[in-house]
Amino acid sequence: MAESNFIDYVKILCRSGKGGAGSAHLYRAKYIPKGGPDGGDGGRGGHVILRGSRHLWTLLPLKYQRHIFAGNGTAGGESRSSGKDGDDKIVEVPCGTVVYDAETGNYLCEVTDDGQEVRLLKGGRGGLGNWHFKSPTNQTPRYAQPGEPSVERTIILELKMLADVGLVGFPNAGKSTLLSAVSAARPKIADYPFTTMEPQLGIVGHRGSSSFVMADIPGIIEGASEGRGLGLRFLRHIERNAVLLFMVPADADNIMEQYYTLRGELQKFNPQLMDKHHILAISKCDFLDDELTEEIERTIPDDLPHVFISAVTGQGIALLKDMLWRAINDESNLLVNDMIAHRPLDVHHRVEEEDNFIFENEQSEEETDILDGIDPFEYGDEEWS
Repeated sequence: MAESNFIDYVKILCRSGKGGAGSAHLYRAKYIPKGGPDGGDGGRGGHVILRGSRHLWTLLPLKYQRHIFAGNGTAGGESRSSGKDGDDKIVEVPCGTVVYDAETGNYLCEVTDDGQEVRLLKGGRGGLGNWHFKSPTNQTPRYAQPGEPSVERTIILELKMLADVGLVGFPNAGKSTLLSAVSAARPKIADYPFTTMEPQLGIVGHRGSSSFVMADIPGIIEGASEGRGLGLRFLRHIERNAVLLFMVPADADNIMEQYYTLRGELQKFNPQLMDKHHILAISKCDFLDDELTEEIERTIPDDLPHVFISAVTGQGIALLKDMLWRAINDESNLLVNDMIAHRPLDVHHRVEEEDNFIFENEQSEEETDILDGIDPFEYGDEEWS
């Protein structure tokens, strides 16, 4: 994966801007010796905002930009001049990006649409100038509020591809061959295990004007939840899929055993995946005769939708597209997908090299105090509301 430009998991440090301090200035002019307080408010600190972009397909830019810092607000000035607001930091991410708290693993938010903006961290509010605190009994307040501090958080961004159908199978089950046969995608195809090292997307045409998106992920093997093979890292890309297409080659020793093994690995990753529509495709069927096909048919449960296909000869491809289209548009399946929640990150869903990444965090700047020795909090918190 070191040579690949496809990055779907990254850990970064974000910090919003701190608010500018209010001014405690007192107005002075030649013929106005007691002009009174005229200190302005401090500027708001910058927000950290995520924005979805359909032009991005990977988190690669963020892999080399580990620190995301928004601008700080400036202090208020005389004549009730407000300080400048800090610059917001807008981070563009691919559609389908999910954000988690790196410390707790809890789900924070997601970005699914192009142009969608999510305020990840709120900038600190600017402090109020001293003219806010004048009163008949306190006509010359010599204090002002400091700005609110910045908010700092380490987050994990996880990219989940947006597709309708997800291909699940052991290495060399024919997933990439099928994707290349039914779409314009051209994934790498070879006869050795783990040829596919990163997810691929393809748009599959169906009966003229209709189409759906199919996602091919690297193959998984028994024990993937314990780190064997490529592990379960890429299964995040099928969590959003409406239908899961399990692919088992016809020359497998036990087709149903492989199917149940794949289901078991998916269940360890996210038990809610079991509620999606499952379809079994027996691939590489161009060498089967009628007798072998009937023998395999008897081993498959009646309640499991299945189809015999061959991406080389085109056998069963049209039937497979029809089955997938019906499953994608099934109302019960749409309801299940709406109810699926994002699971928190745990040891099975984290990427070890990212979690062990060491941040060389810069020291926060000291808050500027222009209060002339007066405690800014002596008048209480009600002034912030």
